[in-house]
Order: sequence, then C-alpha cells, then structure tokens
Amino acid sequence: MRTSMLKSIVRRTSTSGASYVSRRGLSSGSAPERKVAVLGAAGGIGQPLSLLMKLNPLVSRLALYDIAGTPGVAADVSHINTRSEVAGFAGEEQLGQALEGADVVIIPAGVPRKPGMTRDDLFNINAGIVKSLCTAIAKYCPNALVNMISNPVNSTVPIAAEVFKKAGTYDEKRLFGVTTLDVVRAKTFYAGKAKVNVAEVNVPVVGGHAGITILPLFSQATPKANLSDEQIEALTKRTQDGGTEVVEAKAGKGSATLSMAYAGAIFADACLKGLNGVPDVVECSFVQSNVTELPFFASKVRLGKTGVEEVLGLGPLTDYEKKGLEALKPELLSSIEKGIKFANAS
Repeated sequence: MRTSMLKSIVRRTSTSGASYVSRRGLSSGSAPERKVAVLGAAGGIGQPLSLLMKLNPLVSRLALYDIAGTPGVAADVSHINTRSEVAGFAGEEQLGQALEGADVVIIPAGVPRKPGMTRDDLFNINAGIVKSLCTAIAKYCPNALVNMISNPVNSTVPIAAEVFKKAGTYDEKRLFGVTTLDVVRAKTFYAGKAKVNVAEVNVPVVGGHAGITILPLFSQATPKANLSDEQIEALTKRTQDGGTEVVEAKAGKGSATLSMAYAGAIFADACLKGLNGVPDVVECSFVQSNVTELPFFASKVRLGKTGVEEVLGLGPLTDYEKKGLEALKPELLSSIEKGIKFANAS
C-alpha cells in the first residue's frame, strides 16, 4: 500500500473534529521532539497501537516495552518510513530505559477480556501489573502524560493516582483514563442510525468505562437527528455493550484490540497536540474531576501544554440521561474505591 493511502487511513476525526494528522498541527519538520512509550507493546492492543503511533508525525522517539517479544515488534515497526526512531525493551530490567524522557506513556498492558470474564476477573490480574508499571513511571518519567488503557479503567486510574501520590509525583492534570473507544463506538452507531456522515459526527460520552457507567449523551450529538426514545435507548445499550459484542464475535479468540488501538492512538495524538500548543483540543477522558461528587469521572476535557487544561461540564441532559447518570454512580464509585483500596493495601 502506498504511503499516501496509509496517510489517508489515519486521517480520522477526533472528538474535537480535528484530524488525526491535524490540519492546524505541526508538520514533522517543525514539530518538537516528543518521546512516546507504549507499555504492553507486544500484546493484542499494543502491536496495532505501536503501528499507529509510528505513523504519527508528532512522535520523534517511540519506545516499545513488554515483558517479552518487544524486540521483534520494534524491529518490524522500525522499518516503516516515518519520522520516529523505534526502540524495543523487554523485561523489568529494561523498563526504566523505555520510560526515561517520555512525554506520553500509553499503558495497554495486562490481559484482555475473554468470554465469561467479569471486570473483577480482569481486576485481579491487571491491578498488580498497573501498580508496578506506575511505580516505574513515578521514578523514571514523573512528568509524562499517562494514558491508561488497561482495564478495568474505572479502577486502574485510581490505582495509578494512589501510586503517584505515595511517590510524591501525582499531578491530576497528567493522568487520563482512555475512554475514547466509547466515543468512537457512539459516533459509529449514531451515524448508522441517523444516516449521517460519520466523519462529521460528534457524541460526548461521560461517566466511566464499563457497562452502565458508560453514558453517551446522544441528546448533544451533532449533526442533530430526530431519533425516537427507543432508538436512543438501543444506541445507548449497544455503546455500553460494545466490548462484549466484540468478545462474543471473536468467540474466545480476543477482545476489541484493533478498535481499542485506534482509539488509543486518537487520544495519544490529542495529548501530543495539546503538549505542542495546538489550541482547542477537546476529548472525553476519565480524569480527577469535580463535575459530579465522584472523585474520578469521564467528561469532555480540554488538553494543553501541561495535560488537562480544563475539565468541561456535562451540559444539558435529558431525563433519560439524568436517570442514567444517577444509575451509574454507585457502580462507578465502587470501582473507584476498589482501586484505591488495592493500591493502599498492598
């Protein structure tokens, strides 16, 4: 496939409507040096995510880390004729090298969800992995923007926050739970039902990143469409169950790895643009928040040179959305508290 065709593939709209390779952004010739580290780069999400980050002209150095298998992934990706220099790191003894000097750290490490697995099953495995990786981040690149993909995000982000607090490096502006896949799904499903061009669609998704904690605000979707209450309810449920839909379709052979890698690349690109001073970069993300009484919450966030520039409010909600908001709070709070308890107990 020719390079021009590849570039057209990655030019997709983000939540803010800016293109993946921004028209307003900086060309590779004038872009600042930026190092991105991917932790879990040899996994199902990590490999396609590494590929997509290699295609991003805002990245000058790409560090790929995993417990094993990364030298091969790095060698493969490094042959692609784009700006960034790629290095692979394997094993705990090389984690520090992978992280040193990183501007953005993306964490897709851990196990994916399989049929029959609950979020609790995921937590029991991934919580320890996230804790240990965040301990290293606090030591080797405490000022990096951390993009948490490892599930359950509703718990792993609070774990990361507690680890950073203990290390004395916590900055709430630099820690993000990546909920972009919920936005990507909401846009796709809405466009299909509303019969509009998906490239022009914008749908904020708030709350958390699992089941009923995912609350797409279709009343605020643009372009506007006259959808019935039943259609909105069905779109909401499909967005909430999007991960399960893919897990079941793959019949035990994986989870939503490719769409998650795409969503992770979109959010990392937004972080890089913010760091580089591109104005009005807005994405939804699970962050420390005062939008509700919960300590962490996903909503629209304006990104800037230090990470979170502004956490934006929810805007007007329909009665259906207000009901969904109240329904998600107990489950989301429980997940947040579970993460905090784990981080402080071990």
